[in-house]
Amino acid sequence: MEFLQWDSRDVARWIESVGFPQYKACFTENFISGRKLIYVNCNNLPKLGITDFKDMQVICARVRELLGITETLWSRSIADPRRDPVALFLEKKSRTGEHAEALTFQRFLYDFYQ
Repeated sequence: MEFLQWDSRDVARWIESVGFPQYKACFTENFISGRKLIYVNCNNLPKLGITDFKDMQVICARVRELLGITETLWSRSIADPRRDPVALFLEKKSRTGEHAEALTFQRFLYDFYQ
């Protein structure tokens, strides 16, 4: 999970490497670090200045691929679907502070399933 250490310039280089150099500034100007990538989805991309729907779909798919998370499958149930443990872990790691820095995936899984 090397991307957790990325700053916004690293994220901008990554977004360029996946074929979207025109959006580098969107990520650097909004200070999107590797830890904040968990929040990059089609709901939030327009706030960053990315409004082309096809680009948004591809970027979101690439972010999920990078993070190793699966897209939430929706059904007819009114209950929230079960969340991917990796996504939940990355949300915890997106925060700053001593606790977030010390949290490991193994520890998170242990706490999650207890």
